[in-house]
Amino acid sequence: MLCRCGIGSLVFAAAMALSLAGAQAHDESKYPDWNGQWRRPPGVNNQWDPTRPRGHEGAPLTPEFQAIFEANLKDQDEGGQGTDPTYQCIPDGMPRAMNVIFPMEMIILPNTTYIHIEYLQMFRRIYTDGRPFPEDTDTSFMGYSIGRWVDTDGDGRFDELLVETRFLKSPRAFDSSGIPLHPDGKTIVHERFYQDRDKPDVLNDEVTTIDNALTRPWTVTKHYNRVRNPIWVEAVCSEENDHIKIGKETYMRSADGLLMPAKKGQRPPDLRYFNMQDTRK
Repeated sequence: MLCRCGIGSLVFAAAMALSLAGAQAHDESKYPDWNGQWRRPPGVNNQWDPTRPRGHEGAPLTPEFQAIFEANLKDQDEGGQGTDPTYQCIPDGMPRAMNVIFPMEMIILPNTTYIHIEYLQMFRRIYTDGRPFPEDTDTSFMGYSIGRWVDTDGDGRFDELLVETRFLKSPRAFDSSGIPLHPDGKTIVHERFYQDRDKPDVLNDEVTTIDNALTRPWTVTKHYNRVRNPIWVEAVCSEENDHIKIGKETYMRSADGLLMPAKKGQRPPDLRYFNMQDTRK
């Protein structure tokens, strides 16, 4: 009995030592202070390029995708959703998630940095353990991200996080104006996260998107303001979503709970599976 207790104590002590070693391995002094809640600056809307008006952001689209974008704008003007898929409450995906419609949190650990965005409960894992990209993996709206910390000024503390994201699934758009991304799943997103040197409560994300819908890489810089003592909220898109997609058409649910058209002159859906005589009883 004494022998078994002794061995158990040694095992417990060894486990505690390993746990403490793991905790000590995460030296927070080597990483930037990105704690708190990060929000879009006041007055900045959620268009992809925050310096230009929504729908007129100068996306370097190929002629094919420029035509798709223009048809999308026309459909939106008529009451439709165009090429913006998120009315169905699917995640924004990358790179659009970094519009940060609702606040986000940066959680820095030694081998992974997590980004939690309140809107649609979007969650990113950025692996910083030196792994390469897998040859193949399942695609997702947020993609597979690999990052690398950089100490640009040689002071012994990292100040930039460089990230590459691949393996993205469709449908996705840059923002609610419907700027399209190619559905071939070959999007590559490069990011450079860094704090403003004079304003530590400002975090920047320089985002470069490489996509076959574009004639060249498109770089846009996002800015986020920090709230030190935040209140977090829950944003559940499907909770009060009145958009209803049937086949290729999108309809609306009226205030009294009935199906209604989203666009002028829109035909009702095919009701062949309903017995109209029964519904009149």
